[in-house]
Amino acid sequence: MPQYLTPGVYVEEVESGSKPIEAGATNVVGFLGVAEKGPVNEPTLVTNWSHYTREFGGLNANGWLAHGVYLFFLNGGTKCYINNLAKVEGSDSTPVKADDGKPGTAPAKDVKKPQVKSKDIKNPDNITTLIIGKDNGPGKRTGLFAFNSITDISIVCAPGVTDPASQDAILTHCEINRFRVAVLDGPETITKGIDSVPLPRDSTMGAYYFPWIQMYDPELETEVYAPPSGGVAGLYGRVDSTRGVHKAPANEIFKGAVGVKYGITDAEQEFLNPKGINCIRQFMGRGIRVWGARTFSSNPEWRYVNVRRLFCMVEKAIQDGTNWVVFEPNTRALWKNIVRNITAFLLRLWKDGAFFGDTPEEAFFVRCDDELNPPESIDAGYVVCQVGIAPAKPAEFVVFKIFQKKMGE
Repeated sequence: MPQYLTPGVYVEEVESGSKPIEAGATNVVGFLGVAEKGPVNEPTLVTNWSHYTREFGGLNANGWLAHGVYLFFLNGGTKCYINNLAKVEGSDSTPVKADDGKPGTAPAKDVKKPQVKSKDIKNPDNITTLIIGKDNGPGKRTGLFAFNSITDISIVCAPGVTDPASQDAILTHCEINRFRVAVLDGPETITKGIDSVPLPRDSTMGAYYFPWIQMYDPELETEVYAPPSGGVAGLYGRVDSTRGVHKAPANEIFKGAVGVKYGITDAEQEFLNPKGINCIRQFMGRGIRVWGARTFSSNPEWRYVNVRRLFCMVEKAIQDGTNWVVFEPNTRALWKNIVRNITAFLLRLWKDGAFFGDTPEEAFFVRCDDELNPPESIDAGYVVCQVGIAPAKPAEFVVFKIFQKKMGE
């Protein structure tokens, strides 16, 4: 308290002690791929399709990135970071080998844009190397490493990338960064039966979608089969803004899709769903919908993608919203402030329907007391707070038991 030595009136600002915790954005996507033009390995924020075309060009045959971003905005996506991994022939510059062994650029020659067909659209052969990238320090990171410094990203997509090495790298990136999930594509074609659909390695940080969808390509003026991940990421954002991150991103219309590569039946999904393969299905009179909301984790606690994303949001919000605690006096008064602020945050989520329970006591708890913080823990500089939440899980199997009622009963 300041000392007052001169008679007079003094006004002091006193903190109320309440420091609200706010949930961050859950719908910001990091896209990886090859664009027609634009900066290389410089993640760029894009907020609509027109913005993308100005910076990176339109739909092109050199990769599926543009198609993924197009479907992302069409399905309700609002913000994404584009990491263009390489220059392509026919753009404002063409790739060359610099003296230091790193990719450089040279002035483009007059190249006539070749006529392409829908079957010619594909990611470059070295897409795996480009995605994995290198960590050469600040300002020199490539591939996935370029996303490390962007904390807003909560979803990572590489449209049309289906090889195991790339998908493993994307999952590892999400696991290391903790608060982001991967949306992965299944293969475009399968040569054998439905049981031949491959599955990524076990992880709680990803969701997997099959089959590819059919969309109209305004550049080619024809319909093409495109990977679904970009549109699914946009659908995540649409559900987040209308219902909340706790709502399963399923039983939702896939906008822009006019067909699917493979029509999945109920019997076939009975085989795919337990594996964590989320199907995109066409229903008579109900359109094309995402009909699955699972991760491909073997851990039943993290079976549903909305549960995984809810915990990512809560964990990040608590981490970001309690930075003020660091270096505060480690007393019971501090513990009470922590409990009060986290409780207020979780109470708002419970009222929004994110947790299961008729009362807050059923839905969550927050503990920070002497039992969790014994003297030896305090001496070591630790404050330990225990938070438990009961997430609302999706009604995946809705069962109505119907029987005949006898007369007089």
